Amino acid sequence: MEKEIKRIGVFTSGGDAPGMNAGVRSVVRSCIYFGYEVVGIMNGYHGMIEGDFIKMDSSSVSNIIQRGGTILKTARSKEFMTEEGREKAYKQLQKAGIDALVAIGGNGTFTGADKLSKEHQVPVVGMPGTIDNDLFGTDFTIGYDTALNTVIEAVDKIRDTASSHNRLFFIEVMGRDAGFIALNTGIACGAEDILIPEETTSIDDLIKILDRGFRQNKNSGIIIVAEGDDSGGAINIAKKVNELYDHYETRVTILGHIQRGGSPTCADRVLASRMGYESVKAIKNGYKGIMVGIVDDQVAYTPLSKAIKHHNIMNKDLMEIARVLSL
Repeated sequence: MEKEIKRIGVFTSGGDAPGMNAGVRSVVRSCIYFGYEVVGIMNGYHGMIEGDFIKMDSSSVSNIIQRGGTILKTARSKEFMTEEGREKAYKQLQKAGIDALVAIGGNGTFTGADKLSKEHQVPVVGMPGTIDNDLFGTDFTIGYDTALNTVIEAVDKIRDTASSHNRLFFIEVMGRDAGFIALNTGIACGAEDILIPEETTSIDDLIKILDRGFRQNKNSGIIIVAEGDDSGGAINIAKKVNELYDHYETRVTILGHIQRGGSPTCADRVLASRMGYESVKAIKNGYKGIMVGIVDDQVAYTPLSKAIKHHNIMNKDLMEIARVLSL
């Protein structure tokens, strides 16, 4: 017989993403609504191993829906990657009477959650929280929309100074393994070219695009580069272009961790709220080892193992649109 679930633990892990707090708030209040006790696990898997738990109630999550980051903190844990580490975490969960978990995070978080669920039969439901939008089983991940808007705001400002000084800017955005942020912000900002991990970068082709713009009297340019591009990032690409093409004065801007911060957008707050409620409901209905996603505006359950093994596929139509509109 399945053990009756009385107490649910919630934690955030891996890279923070705007909207995680909205997700925590939704989990806590949904647990209360469905009659569960709820415990916050501090500092991700590291806190789970250390038994760093706090009892939560409705007031614990007041006034956090608009805040970026995560009130539960986040940390990476090498110890949890080992069987011994997961055994320690399981014993701490048992000691605290935590019967099920809601894990908010990305690929690494779900890899650990999947192993814990299989090794110790802990019911775990995942909520996709990552700005990269690279998890299979959901159209959008928590934090992605906010990150897009952060990048757009920054690039629009850089475009102003690029035009004023007749400069070519290489702007590096996050996306070690996936180019969703680069592709969508590149289209939205009217970039001259977009370089992403999903496509092989040709410096010769990039120079042809720049030369075409120069001959059309373009006095500035924006190139969006995903950090995981095969040519080695914005700094290396700018150096290679400078060596072969000198019509533009070039500058590099790496947006870095500003993409993870800031108040979440309406879309991310609603998405996180919806996923939090659905995660608790999934536990109530006996599901475990799954990720809750939203596909075509409908709730979708995907096994954690499948969510981390597969990745969202880049929309080829968007890639073609980006090429056409850069003319």
